[in-house]
Amino acid sequence: AENAIAGRIASVAAKELLKGAQVTIVNAEKALISGSPRYTIRIFKEKRERGDPYAGPFYPTTPERMLRRIVRGMMPYKKPMGKRAFRRLRVHQQVPEELQGKAAATFPASPAKAISLELLAQELRQRRRA
Repeated sequence: AENAIAGRIASVAAKELLKGAQVTIVNAEKALISGSPRYTIRIFKEKRERGDPYAGPFYPTTPERMLRRIVRGMMPYKKPMGKRAFRRLRVHQQVPEELQGKAAATFPASPAKAISLELLAQELRQRRRA
């Protein structure tokens, strides 16, 4: 997922999962969300603070969980087929040892204005503490 748009990765992953494939996404923290970084941080911060801290909705703050949530939004995850497909998804922050050296799909480079999931996660955690 290095320097690739998170939404494009997620749409391809969702299609493959619904076809029955096992999908593993690596380097999740290097995936990018296009657009103004300041605006993106504000939108995600609003999502984090929405609702009740005990009842939800609960939004993730780690890059791999964010990417998983983005993929989930592109699938019928409440239906049995979508639940089975979502269980076949694996997302890792770095490349695990068992996957090093294996062939991986690549995605085109991103536009100039973008923020990585790693920086977004740091901002959300930093602002939550303050």
